[in-house]
Amino acid sequence: MPTPYGSRGGMAFGAQELRVLRRALAHALHPSTVRALDDQAVQDCVRLADDIDEAVREGARLRAFLVADLARYRAALPGTAAGYLELLEDVLATGYRPGADDLAALRALRGNPHAAALLDRCRTLAEQGVRARLAAATEATATAAAATANGWAETAALAPRPTIPPSRTRLLALPGGLTAADEKKPAPRPDPPAEPPAAPQERPRPVPTPAEVFPPKRPAPPAAPSQRLAAG
Repeated sequence: MPTPYGSRGGMAFGAQELRVLRRALAHALHPSTVRALDDQAVQDCVRLADDIDEAVREGARLRAFLVADLARYRAALPGTAAGYLELLEDVLATGYRPGADDLAALRALRGNPHAAALLDRCRTLAEQGVRARLAAATEATATAAAATANGWAETAALAPRPTIPPSRTRLLALPGGLTAADEKKPAPRPDPPAEPPAAPQERPRPVPTPAEVFPPKRPAPPAAPSQRLAAG
């Protein structure tokens, strides 16, 4: 079974695995001149492909372990400067992109020539990573916009268009309808609205006389007989 070799993505193969790999490559590169693979050779190629996939997964686990170990060394700086710089160089070889913590740690150690060289290298890698992410985001946005525009165009192309009716012959005037002379005549003006009838004028009220304003006082009625006896 092939095994990961080192931290740089290498892979070690055995003698039997190399023979299977060599035969598979020869058949892929020169299919017309190489004898067809038999069932046993096909099974060996499938088994080798599975082993390579497992080795790739093992290499990914190894790189994850190195990154975690690098974080522990970085947290223990400056006492672990030598181990951190060596481990950082190994991790960079596996495709690791330095982050802001790595750049800050290297700035703190830039008095060391090895750290200064790694700082320049990490700055370049960080800038390349930022440009790659921006390019990927721009490409994704352009692809989405193009897909949306194509979708709108296809929808507009597939949508049914209103049909224009053919030119019609001139319509003839029907009995009782309007003629050209009637259309040219101005429309009669409507009659002005009738004025409402005038309200009847109220007669002036007569001026009251002094007797009506100040009526004379009437004498009090005579008292009853029982009231007279009580008084006597």
